[in-house]
Amino acid sequence: MLGIVCASIASVMGTEAIKLITGIGEPLLGRLMIYDALQMNYRTITIRKDPSEASRPKITELIDYEAFCGAVSEDAAEAITPQELRELLDSGKKLALIDVREPAEWDINHIEGAQLIPKLLLTSAAGLAKLPHDRKAVLYCKTGVRSAEALAALKQAGFSDAVHLKGGIVAWAQQMQPDMVMY
Repeated sequence: MLGIVCASIASVMGTEAIKLITGIGEPLLGRLMIYDALQMNYRTITIRKDPSEASRPKITELIDYEAFCGAVSEDAAEAITPQELRELLDSGKKLALIDVREPAEWDINHIEGAQLIPKLLLTSAAGLAKLPHDRKAVLYCKTGVRSAEALAALKQAGFSDAVHLKGGIVAWAQQMQPDMVMY
């Protein structure tokens, strides 16, 4: 029964799409169709447009999904591996190791020598002001997603040599510190 109901509604939706695309007939714009399969009847009710929608911009084109959602592809974000980070730390090179997770996550575990600046704060002027300008910034989070997003903001703010830890603290713990408490 459910399959037949879905097919019936899909047929109506297909017909509506054709009417909108071709500009013929009277589409259901401003009306809601209700289908009762047990009584085998259709009825429509008129719906009013939300008055607050008048001030909303019209959608006329698709958006850049990655920019809108804050998604950053691994290609766009310069990443270093846990091994490369270990080598940098061991070399004595001055780094600004920045944990972009939340304070509760920091309390569970963090890499020694890191500074906590949550991602939301880091993408603001106040957070950027906390970053030292005299050393390379290395960002990390739990798995690398938030640090890649934060890295994109840092790059836009002029921190061209900043990088992030690929795989985050999870990869660090697995490869460099297996006894680290994880959540």
